[in-house]
Amino acid sequence: MHLELLRLGWNDFFAAHFQETPHAAFTPARVIEQLKGHYRVASVHGESLAQLSGAFRHDAADREDMPAVGDWVGVEMMSGNDRAVIHSLYPRKTKLCRKAAGRVAHEQILAANVGTVFIVSALNKELNVRRIERYVALAWDSGAIPIVLLNKSDLAVDASALQLEIEAKLPGVDVIALSAVTRVGFESLSPHLSRGKTCVFLGSSGVGKSTIVNALLGEHSQSTGDVRASDDRGRHTTTSRQLFVLPEGSIGGGAIVIDTPGMRELQLWDASDGLSAAFDDLTQAARCCRFRDCQHDSEPGCAVRSAIDAGDLKADRLENYQKLRSEARYLETKTDVQAAHTAKKRMKKLCGGQKRMYKHND
Repeated sequence: MHLELLRLGWNDFFAAHFQETPHAAFTPARVIEQLKGHYRVASVHGESLAQLSGAFRHDAADREDMPAVGDWVGVEMMSGNDRAVIHSLYPRKTKLCRKAAGRVAHEQILAANVGTVFIVSALNKELNVRRIERYVALAWDSGAIPIVLLNKSDLAVDASALQLEIEAKLPGVDVIALSAVTRVGFESLSPHLSRGKTCVFLGSSGVGKSTIVNALLGEHSQSTGDVRASDDRGRHTTTSRQLFVLPEGSIGGGAIVIDTPGMRELQLWDASDGLSAAFDDLTQAARCCRFRDCQHDSEPGCAVRSAIDAGDLKADRLENYQKLRSEARYLETKTDVQAAHTAKKRMKKLCGGQKRMYKHND
């Protein structure tokens, strides 16, 4: 394998699919930034500005068929290699997605082919465990491993105590307290950053994702903003998802990181498996309920309620789990209805085209 491709995260999984595709003549490249109408990709020829081919746009049935940051694509290099055309999208190993903002149920892919999800929250008055649980469910559902980063530990009175408190509320998830300003706690990131492996930083606006990425890169690659004194929130500065390779000699040298804009809302997309993993303690307790369809409300023999009464589970954790599960079920229903409507429109369009063809032949 070419060293430049290995540096970008290329491995046997992608190589196998690359050889099987009918577009094997094209150059494999990784999407490192998604722009409006264009992409930046990296390949053995360096970085290039790329656009989708007409055939690709025509064949893409939905948003998930379009490239996202972290994807591997087959490109045709243009003159000078500073321009490219994307002809194919290779299968994804993992896919981190949410429901796109708005009323219509659309899937939005946040990043692809990611092994670790760093969920960044700030140790200030904006700290919200319920929100972190939502991110953890999204990460587990993607097939990646979630790691919670409690940034701005330099602003907390007792960061260690808060770290232990959050850790107790997120069983099975590593929690790291650090400061992107003082670099305290950064050494704890090293075991989770491996050469050629990809991770992504997720979190709300202003929690310090880009500041952490800049610290790892050792340079000011991403714009950052100071915390607003009025509400203790950071300013939203990152506007696009971008992929970087950490420099040699730094913490996690050779690892691949994806920085993302802050998310003001996070609705899960088809996250039943992620919810089960994120709330594994509840799932395990529920197996001992008397009734298989127990709603953990007032049913007799509810093992979950018994665990809450005994202090082994927190009532607010059950409340958040039920809220997320209801949200997922509603979205599933909405998606099914929308899919049926879309299929009906496609069939109507197809039949209309056939009628016009027959009329023309007559």
